Order: sequence, then structure tokens, then C-alpha cells
Amino acid sequence: MKQFIHPLAEVFGHKIEDQSKSANRYRSRRLCPFNNRVPNCTKDKAENPLGVCSVLHANAPAITCPVRFREDWLITDDAASFFFPENANWTSLTEVRLNDANGKSAGNIDVVLVSYGQDGKVLDFGALEVQAVYISGNVRDPFEYFMKDTKGRGAMNWTGQPNYPRPDYLSSSRKRLAPQLLSKGGILHSWHKKSAVAINKAFFDTLPKLTRVSKEEADIAWLIYDLKEITIEGQCRYKLVKVDEVFTDFESALLSITKPTPGRVDDFIKLLQERLDEHLETPPTNKTIETPFQQ
Repeated sequence: MKQFIHPLAEVFGHKIEDQSKSANRYRSRRLCPFNNRVPNCTKDKAENPLGVCSVLHANAPAITCPVRFREDWLITDDAASFFFPENANWTSLTEVRLNDANGKSAGNIDVVLVSYGQDGKVLDFGALEVQAVYISGNVRDPFEYFMKDTKGRGAMNWTGQPNYPRPDYLSSSRKRLAPQLLSKGGILHSWHKKSAVAINKAFFDTLPKLTRVSKEEADIAWLIYDLKEITIEGQCRYKLVKVDEVFTDFESALLSITKPTPGRVDDFIKLLQERLDEHLETPPTNKTIETPFQQ
């Protein structure tokens, strides 16, 4: 298996060693091939986008851009099969604002799937959230370095650079996934509406073990994807593929993800003892200082 010495899996939708006409066109025009709301990549900055779709970790790609999950809109087909009957008419709406009872925003739902009747009236809906992974370290530096010479740096060596970027799965679950389940997911669950979560397999594998239920009993479908290498016209590319699906109820999934894993109480007592010993060895001086100026 090839060992990678740089962190970039895909830039503007293509592997960085891809020198095809399509790859060079997407790079030069900073285009997004994955159904962004506009033709160009808009990640981080609209005028100078960070066109990294996925990074390499443990010699495999990890999706870092939520738009990357929109390839061929596979995620909406998979979510619709959970939300609606097989013969339902449905469509999808992106970035739909969700308000709480006080009219305050609980955030935008990434994709809302809506089923409708022959008269065009809404019959049902479900919410699809996309969970890319946060990055620790600096991914813009290797991206900018590559973009200055895309033909000569497809096999660049970035291993000795500071702040080497890598997926931060813990922060991604604590700072994004858990809050979304609490806020948006809680509202949808109170309405008895189903949710689906599109997530990278490597990210899902870091989550606590979830209690599975049948598809018919589930409140949430975890749609698990990976990037698989395929060859198109002699060029190796990554393709989004669903590799698994897990069905859970809302309460047990929320509890599993938000409940901390406790350490040993003995370790905490040991820390307290060390701090207490330091405190007792250097007690504060409580003596009253006499005034140096006598009346």
C-alpha cells in the first residue's frame, strides 16, 4: 500500500497527483464538483477558498468539507428511503432555518427532505444533517504550497512541517455533533419527525457504541460513507460510497454521545493529594507587618 507523505487527499474534488485536464481546470477556476450552492468552492473564504475536500489520515481519506457529501446527491436518496414510503414524491431543500418556541434560531438544517402530494402540498418531512470532521493543525499552509505548483508538488513531502493537520474527531463530536442533536434534533424529535446523519466511517467509528433498533422503530438513521478509489479515463479518483447504516432511537443516541466517559476516581484523589501537599508545604504568611514609620 502506498504511504502518503502529505496531508491532502482531494483539492477541488481531485487527488493532488491527478494531472488530468479536468483536475487542472477545477484547480485553476477553483470549482466545486460536489453540488455547492454556487459553481465555485466557497469554503472558508469566497475569494480565496480553502479547496481541501478531504485529508489523509492513517493512509486513508477523511472528509473535512460537508459539501463533499453531496456527490451525486447520494445522501438524499439514502435519507429518503428512511423517511418516506418507496413510492413517495419528494424533493430536497438546503440550509433551512429552524426556530424554537421563542422564535430564536436553533440553527440551519443542512438538508430538509419534503414529500408532497399531487396538489403540491407538504405531506411529511425529515431532516438530514451532514457531519464532516474538524481539523487540528494547519491545513491551509500545505494547500497554498501545493497550489503554487500543482504539477510539481503532487507528491510533496510535508511530514517535517509544524502543525501537521489531522482529523480532530473528539472536538467534532463534542462541539458539533452533540450540540446539533441537543438543539435541532430535540425540536424535530418533539415533533415526531425523523432525522438522518451523513457521516464518514472513520468519524463514526470514534463515537461511543450506539444501541441499535430496527429501521421501523428508529428516530435516527446514521448513514455511514467512505471514499473509495475508482479509475475514470485512466485517472484514479475518490468516490463517495455508503458502507453501512445504523438505526437508533433519539434518547439512547443522545445519551451515548453526550455522556462523558469517567476516569478513575483514584486518579483524581491522587491529583488532589499532590495539590494539597504543595499547599501545605508553602503555607501563606499571615503575620502582621509592623509599619516602618513610628509616630
